[in-house]
Amino acid sequence: MLQSIRDRSRSWGAKIIVGAVVVTMALFGVESLVGLLGGSGDEVAKVNGQSITRQELEMEVQRAIRSGQVPPEQERALRGQVLDELIGERLLTAFAEHGGMHLSDEQLDQVIVTLPEFQNQNGRFDADLFRNRLASSGFTPTSFRAALRVDLKRQQLQQGLVMSDFSLESEQQTLAALQRQVRSFRYHVLSADDLAEPVEVTEHDLLAYYDENADRYRRPEQVRLEYVVIDRQEMADAIEISDEEVRRAWGARSRDVDRRVSHIMVGFNAERSRAEAVSHLESVRSRLAEGEDFSALALQYSDDPTTAEQGGDLGMISRGFFGDAFDEAAFALDPGQVSDIVETSSGLHLLKVTELDQPPLEEMREEVERELALAEVSDTFNRQVQTLIDESFAADDLASVADQLELDLYQSDWVARDGVSGVLSEPGVMQQAFSDDVLVEGFNSEVIELDEDRRMVLRITDHREPTVLPLDEVRDRIMQAVELRKQREALLEVARTQVELLQESEALDIDWRHVESAVRQQDNVPRSVLQAAFRLPHPGDEETVYGQATDEDRVVLIALERVEQGEVDAQVETFVARMTEQLRGQAAIQGLQSYLRETADIDRR
Repeated sequence: MLQSIRDRSRSWGAKIIVGAVVVTMALFGVESLVGLLGGSGDEVAKVNGQSITRQELEMEVQRAIRSGQVPPEQERALRGQVLDELIGERLLTAFAEHGGMHLSDEQLDQVIVTLPEFQNQNGRFDADLFRNRLASSGFTPTSFRAALRVDLKRQQLQQGLVMSDFSLESEQQTLAALQRQVRSFRYHVLSADDLAEPVEVTEHDLLAYYDENADRYRRPEQVRLEYVVIDRQEMADAIEISDEEVRRAWGARSRDVDRRVSHIMVGFNAERSRAEAVSHLESVRSRLAEGEDFSALALQYSDDPTTAEQGGDLGMISRGFFGDAFDEAAFALDPGQVSDIVETSSGLHLLKVTELDQPPLEEMREEVERELALAEVSDTFNRQVQTLIDESFAADDLASVADQLELDLYQSDWVARDGVSGVLSEPGVMQQAFSDDVLVEGFNSEVIELDEDRRMVLRITDHREPTVLPLDEVRDRIMQAVELRKQREALLEVARTQVELLQESEALDIDWRHVESAVRQQDNVPRSVLQAAFRLPHPGDEETVYGQATDEDRVVLIALERVEQGEVDAQVETFVARMTEQLRGQAAIQGLQSYLRETADIDRR
């Protein structure tokens, strides 16, 4: 639900978040933002002095999961990416606001009331639908409105950058002609067999390459860690939940879910007393008990002409739509059950629930079991976390703490501040590992809150300073790199010589591969070869143009024979022109991103 809401301007894309509207404050009320956007929480990063809290990070992760955008099992791997996106958003938002980007309340309202996600079947804005869908995505109306304002400002900036770039008609025509061009050529991949003799690598070559590329062989400051993790999810794995518990929990859930309800309504007024209306409905109820069809009786007896022709169907309803008495009866029924007589301001009703807005038990079994298991271990988890806090603070090691709590004591290999994976890549972990208390003083770390289900404590067991690795330790790697470089240089010289001979019409014994009428997106030709072939100048009549190409893997001779104009494909050319415009716009946005990141003060915790 609300997938378009979640497809927001991540990675500076073209889509925006849609946010909460307060068409009038009387319609929606005033809601607190405490604990939602601004509340307290450990910092996971600072961007030019502005904090990003762990709570904000967790909210974004959970919203992505609740929207179905990210599977729950990828939650842990998602955090680093989301944090990077939050940092980028803060930078772009600050730049937009500094540039005076502004949106009025009326503009925000206009965006909301026209969104199809919040409109009913008649195409009108529906306040109840609005609230329900926001709640399912983890927003309140006020917080959603604030998010909308920020993201629309970012889009104003992005659209301004994109729209400020353009191409001339002559450029578009040239681009179309280049796009439809086809080329026929031959190519030959040179190998070590084409060398007169194998390349030789001397000790001097190794030392020169080592000195020239010392930074490639620099080892950063590294530590070895031991750590313990308390994981509520793992604790829940050991809990067995009975089928009866699952059924009770599923049933409890169904008491409050939206449901489709049908009714047979009988009114009373001056022409019909209340007692007559009750008697009328009692007779209808008796006929239902005898097995007659509810829809048919609604058509025959219901005083609600709007729903009678639909078998009394009121559609999917939420609590609060029709008042307390109606809710009390409707939300006590299981599908297929019929209520006693219910009185509302509009008359007397018999209600029947025909559908629940909830998957059947078997589809929800795993989810309900997981929820019950997590609830069962929550108290134990909280006690263990408190014990971990108390014991790790006072302990001179971590092994004794692990033994006391019956936790696994994990050992890491050498790790640096960057480039770690798994649990060590979680926000805050390496900051703690390289903090003065842990690295210099040798204490256990503070308890690190990885997410709502995991807590970690770590300790350094070994440490080494940054250094350039000795030559003997990296000799094999350098030998391979020097051999490849010298071989490529030698093959390039062979290629130049052969190109000169071919241009002088010398006959060479070359095993050519032929490519006829290749387009720029040819799949069966190496990319570097194709690009080089399309860079060569046009050959004259019955002339061949020779050249060479190289990349990290190969050196290639190329013989370009013909250049022709391919067939016009208006659809492809329109697509290419549009993509070119988009790429130019994206380049402008990416240039701004790079500038903002390079000039910002970013501190990841």
